[in-house]
Amino acid sequence: MIPVIDGRPLVGALCAALLVAACQSGSDLPEWSPSDHDNNEKPTRQVTGDVAPGSEDDTLVDVAWQQNCATCHGPAGRGDGPQSRMFRVSDLTNPDFQNNNSDEDIVAVIRKGRNRMPAFANLPDKVVQGLVRFIRKQGGR
Repeated sequence: MIPVIDGRPLVGALCAALLVAACQSGSDLPEWSPSDHDNNEKPTRQVTGDVAPGSEDDTLVDVAWQQNCATCHGPAGRGDGPQSRMFRVSDLTNPDFQNNNSDEDIVAVIRKGRNRMPAFANLPDKVVQGLVRFIRKQGGR
């Protein structure tokens, strides 16, 4: 039975009251702000290993990181990118991550993706290996 006042159903009033109550309930999600997308930091790193600094491969690794990884993992891999709070991404510099994942594990995740992380199957092998070296260097290895 729908409550009626002065011959009018209270459905609209009840819906409005429920909507207001739902909007006022607490949430564990942080409020988004435009500054979440402000990321003017430059990465403070150089890719090392068998890729010579300043080489074309080094540039490709840097571009791949900036375009595909930094948005979530941040400029230095600490999980502080502008979209990190939305996706709860890993801090790749964390010692637990570094110790519990082999280079092959990291390559597999880059190639195949995991959870909300997309697959990057088409990246050249040299670039993927450069990304692994970058991740290891950021973790102090």
